[in-house]
Amino acid sequence: MYGEQDEVSFLYCNSRETRHVFEQLGMSLQQGAVLLTDGYAAYARYATKTGISHAQCWAHTRRGLFEAKDIEPERAALSLAWIGKLYALEEKVRERHLSGSAKRDYRQQHAKPAVDDFFAWVNAQFEAQGLLPSNPLIKALTYTREREAGLRIYLDDPDVPIDTNHLGRALRPIPMGRRNWLFCWTELGAKFVGIVQSLIVTCNIHEIDPHTYLVDVLQRVGQHPAALVQQLTSRLWKQHFAAAPLRSRLDIH
Repeated sequence: MYGEQDEVSFLYCNSRETRHVFEQLGMSLQQGAVLLTDGYAAYARYATKTGISHAQCWAHTRRGLFEAKDIEPERAALSLAWIGKLYALEEKVRERHLSGSAKRDYRQQHAKPAVDDFFAWVNAQFEAQGLLPSNPLIKALTYTREREAGLRIYLDDPDVPIDTNHLGRALRPIPMGRRNWLFCWTELGAKFVGIVQSLIVTCNIHEIDPHTYLVDVLQRVGQHPAALVQQLTSRLWKQHFAAAPLRSRLDIH
């Protein structure tokens, strides 16, 4: 999970059952909360049950269309060009440092017409004859059409990214080292691995040296007030202690 304040939480679950999504995300939602995910069906069921605004990822949508280009090169290329236009517009948003209402207005003025045209074209492909349901392009377009409402959310909410690529970047260290922690011996060990990985990845996001952070926190935790333990999480630690961290004896020497 990736929070709105740039905090990552890796949670251990012993399966991919839907119930874990409900257990981990909880049923009490903050007003205006948005859930941004890939196409895993459990998230859709959670959104339906809770009523949370469920934004979908354009990068995952593009992936299926890209994989169909060998079978349907012309139509796949056309769909990819439309999505490429959306990403080009997002690049302009970043270049102009747009945020808030200015960012929303730019998306509404430039990206929304492109999204409207794209989904009109998607619907037209289903009205045309000649493509079987097993066709890779039809499969990709079905995936896309089923998630239209979620794919449009970013147009109205300037705080919602166009995709989950930033989550992928946060997750990248996990698969890169999976052989090191493939077997955690116990489920409790797996949970603790997730905690350590959460702290380290959040450190990286906030440009904190994980070694400096852990050296400080492991010394500080025994004397820190329990009521203020949240100050020792990576993001808040940077605010309170990064200017003068506790050092190890090796660092001193």
